[in-house]
Amino acid sequence: MDTARLAKPFVLAAALLLLAGCTAPPSTTPTTAAGSTPTSTVPAVSTCVADPAAVVARTTDLPTSAVPEDVAATIDTASQSAFAQTSAKGAVVAVQSPKGLFLKAYGVADPAAGTPMTTDIYQRVGSITKTFTGTLTLQLAAEGKLSLDDPISKYVDGVPRGDEVTIRMLADMTSSVTSYTKDDGWQKIFFSEPNRVWNPEELLKAGLSLPPQDFAPGQGFDYSNTNTILLGFVIQKVTGQSYQDVLTEKILTPLGLSRTSFPAGSAAFPEPHAQGFTLQGGHGTPENPANATDWNPSWGWTAGELISTAQDLLHYGRAEATGAGLLPEKQQLERLTSFREFNGPGKGGYGLGWGCQNGWVGHTGELPGYNTSMFYSTKDDTTIITMVNSDIPSGDCPSDARTLTDNATDTPCSSPATRIFQSIATALGTPFTSPK
Repeated sequence: MDTARLAKPFVLAAALLLLAGCTAPPSTTPTTAAGSTPTSTVPAVSTCVADPAAVVARTTDLPTSAVPEDVAATIDTASQSAFAQTSAKGAVVAVQSPKGLFLKAYGVADPAAGTPMTTDIYQRVGSITKTFTGTLTLQLAAEGKLSLDDPISKYVDGVPRGDEVTIRMLADMTSSVTSYTKDDGWQKIFFSEPNRVWNPEELLKAGLSLPPQDFAPGQGFDYSNTNTILLGFVIQKVTGQSYQDVLTEKILTPLGLSRTSFPAGSAAFPEPHAQGFTLQGGHGTPENPANATDWNPSWGWTAGELISTAQDLLHYGRAEATGAGLLPEKQQLERLTSFREFNGPGKGGYGLGWGCQNGWVGHTGELPGYNTSMFYSTKDDTTIITMVNSDIPSGDCPSDARTLTDNATDTPCSSPATRIFQSIATALGTPFTSPK
């Protein structure tokens, strides 16, 4: 079975593959995000965030009043233009900056019923979960309950090169531990039983049974869900609590994220939510994509199981960047300078549970049926959230990518939420990709 979708779903800078969402996927692997660039050249500390201290100093809440009409028109035009080029039937766009708030829904949540998309929908946010797991790891380090330089063997047995792989390497995807989603046997079960409930031990066993990547720990980049699953086990071991309880105690409650939840193995989906559509795993056809709304997300656990809303992610996306309400200044500054630019300076990098490109920090999330983008501009204090009810790419995608029948090929290949995000970022004057 071809594993290219999970192993390499995006075509921007390799460490930013999972962030940019420019997908070129065949449809045989469940995706939250991925990318792989083994190398023996370890990059210097990233300067993707030009002034980390200024970012940490942003502690004042942003206005919730509407942005000026001209700004709203700019965002709306960019959103509509990009949305029309995607595979998605519905989208939600949320933007907050010192100028105010923009929040708008487009299209339909349920094509069959004609139900319009609304701004309060709940969304399966996939790999955005990794940013929460990364934050919890840093919080526990700040409390002295673990060290980022601890070997994983201190907490979990049986990890390949476990005495060399550190917590830090798991968080920044340089561990060399292979993702369980690359296992053919695991994929076959997942796509034949999409409603199956996976327990974390099954996911870990599948990942640890695979040979590690062909670089020494810390010497290369390979995006792996197993890394973040391992962090989930570490979090539970050092706290003596379930992951969901730690998440609630340390992030959801302090930030007031009342509409964000961790289903912990359940496929239950709060209302309202959109119907999500996919072509992954051979399901559906380009004329009639499969409805993946009720596929069980337990296969992502601490790497991809979270449910949230646009407004909750707006609040969290900025807090994650500034550290306000989440991390002491020391740990936040470390996180803002943690990006490993394996493709060279200025080409984006992955850090401690998130990525950076041209000053934008955050993550995308994708799993069958849904695609979400959450990014914060460290240059101008702007957060952009885009959410859609499809994970199907559009544009000039490779021949092995499954796209819709009416897919136009006159634009670069991209996942839908990312296409909308990049359009807005460019329209607001701070493009995600640096100008050439």
